[in-house]
Amino acid sequence: MIRPVADTIYGKVQGAQSGGVNVWRGIPFAAPPVGELRFRAPQPPEPWDTVREAVEFGPAAHQPPSSSSIRFGGTQPVFSEDCLYLNVWAPAGGQELLPVMVWIHGGTFLTGAGSQPMFNGASMAEAGNVIVVTVNYRLGPFGFLHLSPFGPFESNLGLLDQIAALQWVQDNIAAFGGDPKRVTVFGESAGSMSIAALLAMPAAKGLFAGAIMQSGAAQTLKPQQGAQIAEAFLAELGGDVNLLQAVPAQDILTAAAKMAYRLSGDSLSLLFQPIIDPQTLPVEPAEAVAGGAAGGIPLMIGTNLHEGHLFFRGDREGAGFDQSLKALELMLGVDNLAELASHYPKNWEGQAALMTDLYFWDSSIAFAERQLPHAPVWMYRFDWTIPGHPLLDKAIHGAEIYYVFNTIDLLHQYGVSVSPEMAALAAQMQGAWTAFAHRSSPEAAGLDWPAYAKGERATMIFGHNIYVQTDPDREKRKRLLSALPASRQTSDPE
Repeated sequence: MIRPVADTIYGKVQGAQSGGVNVWRGIPFAAPPVGELRFRAPQPPEPWDTVREAVEFGPAAHQPPSSSSIRFGGTQPVFSEDCLYLNVWAPAGGQELLPVMVWIHGGTFLTGAGSQPMFNGASMAEAGNVIVVTVNYRLGPFGFLHLSPFGPFESNLGLLDQIAALQWVQDNIAAFGGDPKRVTVFGESAGSMSIAALLAMPAAKGLFAGAIMQSGAAQTLKPQQGAQIAEAFLAELGGDVNLLQAVPAQDILTAAAKMAYRLSGDSLSLLFQPIIDPQTLPVEPAEAVAGGAAGGIPLMIGTNLHEGHLFFRGDREGAGFDQSLKALELMLGVDNLAELASHYPKNWEGQAALMTDLYFWDSSIAFAERQLPHAPVWMYRFDWTIPGHPLLDKAIHGAEIYYVFNTIDLLHQYGVSVSPEMAALAAQMQGAWTAFAHRSSPEAAGLDWPAYAKGERATMIFGHNIYVQTDPDREKRKRLLSALPASRQTSDPE
């Protein structure tokens, strides 16, 4: 068996070859963030002298237990604070330096890992002739507590971990066959929201040349909100900030769960997310991008047709419509959506559609149109459904990931047999994504995809047919725009 070796600036790593792809798993890109490094910015890993085995995934970040075995393919990974590892897939036998695609996973800033089976980079690396990197970052209280006002700690640690991974790519990816000048970041949900923040963060400037944002745009907390959450968390630990680096990790998780229950009933996801912080993320991402912070970085961005149906399917009776509306107002930072909500049925499908339109679709349009003066933008929408399936009969949040990575065989976990049409869609989408990494444009063979522009708003629809639609749902888009405050509106309502 061929055991490829790559020579990083920290030491040599030995991976494995499967088919036409070399893969290295569990490479440390930062020192373990434990002890005195807990709640501190990531530091470089310690170098090693021998050849390090890189065939097993590293531990995943601490996170709430999953109610499903699907996330990690029926396996139970090791969860640890020592979680800052990445994975690399590269075509075997390549001579020229290839574009690099760095995946930032989603999971509401609370769950997930770069080792999830659906993010297997083998197909993308081989079919797209690219280097694929998937990364871990600190989650929940370990990664997104606003602790910079409370002693010698930093905020936005999960984002700083992502920046450390991108710096590792700059320093090392040539040893794996990658071109550090052609790095594209791509991510979904919280991963996409992370990319919105990275586009605005001074420390991330120059670390990537393109961005693909799937089902997520700018999403942050205000400093005062973050401080209140941190104070409530510290109160659960007894109020002594000096204990933060000494208490067991389980105590951190327990305190976070108790704090979340006191503040929001049961939702952790609203409490841990990027925060406006003068040292790390000084300007709200959409505002920063509008001001040219991401100038010259081409952007591909899009959403799924039925994002919200993943979150509300369990509430078939539509109970709690007003409560979910208040939660949406809180997430978006707006005061009164009642008039807009009157256009939606007061049932679970109305809740789902409102979340899709406001939290995902409209936010993505607003972000795209802020980047338009500074770089080319392409817009897509994922419409593929499996009629009759109890979950995938809608184009729900996250469903497109299987097609982008072409890991659709994993859909057998949902009782789905892969059809020729599904295989063709996966090949087309993966081709567009990797074309973007190669040429800063998603146009691939057989896919004529014009850039997004106000007035036309060309959107590529990936569904049972693949086609370009001009300004989809124009009247609904205008209605959404009129309901939002000026700070969230784009400059051209037409």
